[in-house]
Amino acid sequence: MYVVTNRSIKKNKKGLDMFGETPSEKGPNELRLLKIDKAGKTWTVDLLDDALTKTEVNKIASEFSLKDFDPTKPQYASFRVAAEVFRAARNQKRNVLFFVHGFNNNMQAVLERAVNLEKRFGLQVIPFSWPANGGGISGALSYKSDKRDAKASVGALDRALAKVRGFLRLFTESTRESCWAKATKEFPDNLELRDARYAELLEKSCPFTVNFMAHSMGNYLYKNLLMSSASEGTELCFDNVVLVAADANNKEHQTWVDRIECRVRTYVTINENDTALAASRAKSGQDQLARLGHYLGNLGSQRAHYINVTDAPWVRTSHAYFEGMALKNKPLEQFFNDALNGKRAESALNHDTAGNYYDFS
Repeated sequence: MYVVTNRSIKKNKKGLDMFGETPSEKGPNELRLLKIDKAGKTWTVDLLDDALTKTEVNKIASEFSLKDFDPTKPQYASFRVAAEVFRAARNQKRNVLFFVHGFNNNMQAVLERAVNLEKRFGLQVIPFSWPANGGGISGALSYKSDKRDAKASVGALDRALAKVRGFLRLFTESTRESCWAKATKEFPDNLELRDARYAELLEKSCPFTVNFMAHSMGNYLYKNLLMSSASEGTELCFDNVVLVAADANNKEHQTWVDRIECRVRTYVTINENDTALAASRAKSGQDQLARLGHYLGNLGSQRAHYINVTDAPWVRTSHAYFEGMALKNKPLEQFFNDALNGKRAESALNHDTAGNYYDFS
C-alpha cells in the first residue's frame, strides 16, 4: 500500500513511528509518499523520495505508450507508483480508492482501516493522511486542533488530487486515442454506434475505476478545498465520490457539494443516530451547526444522491458504518461495495421523494 501525507516524517525512526503528529516542517503543503507493508503485527515503512533512472522512465513510458511525454525531464517515485497502481488495476481489475480519513486518527488507525477497505471490497486503497491527532491533546481542544490542521492541509490535498488527475490523464490518454480511432474507423457514418463502440472498447482496455471517499472530518478538509477559487480539486477525476458521515455543516452544503465533478455519482451518507457527529456538534459551540452526515433536513444538492442509513439494521449509532458490525446489513454492504467500486449504488434502495433521500426500509 502507498500513503500520501503532509505529516512530518521522522527519518531517524522506523515503522509507524516515522509519522509525526504535526504538519511537515517544510510547511503543511509538503507532500511525502511512503510504501507500507505489514507482516503479522509489524508495519514496515519506506520513504520514497528518489529520482528515477532514465532507463526506468523510458521502460514505463514504453509499457504504457505515453503520449505527449518528455522522458528527459526528471521523474520521481510518484511516477513509478502511478505505473504500479495502474498496472495492478488493469491486470487484476481492482478499482482504485483515494481515501481521506477523519478526526483523531493516528497512522495505525488509518492504515488498519485502509487495509480493511481493500480486503472487504477488493480495492486498491491510497490513503491521504493529514495530521489528525490533535497534537497529542484530547477532548474539545483536540477536535479544534484537528479542524485547524484539516484547514491547513487543504493545499496538500489539492496538490495530491492534481497529481492523481495528472497521472490518470497521462496513463490513459494513449488508450483513449486508440479506442477512439478504432471506433471511428468501424463506424465512420454512424455517430451513435461509434460512441457506443468507443465506450465498449474503453471499458475493455481500462477495466477499472478511480473513486474518492472522505470520512468524517475528512469532508471538512474536502469542503474547504472545493470552496477555494484556486483549487484544482474541482476538476473531473473520479468515477464516484462518497462523502461518509460528513463532519461539515449541513447549512449551505450545496454550495460546495454541487462543485464536485464525477463521472457516475456523488453520494452523501447520513445517520441521525451517529453519536460521534452528535458529540462533534456539541464541542465547538456556536459555529457547530447541524452536521451534514447527521441531519436529514435541507437535502437540496442538485448533484448529490443522499443515502439515509438511520435505523437501518446493525447501523445503530455507528460513525464508520462502512466496516465492522454494520456490514451484517447485507444491502448496506452491497451499497458500499458498489459505490466504492465506481458503480451506481442506489438502484436497489427505496427513494423518499419528500425527503430527497434513499434508504434501506
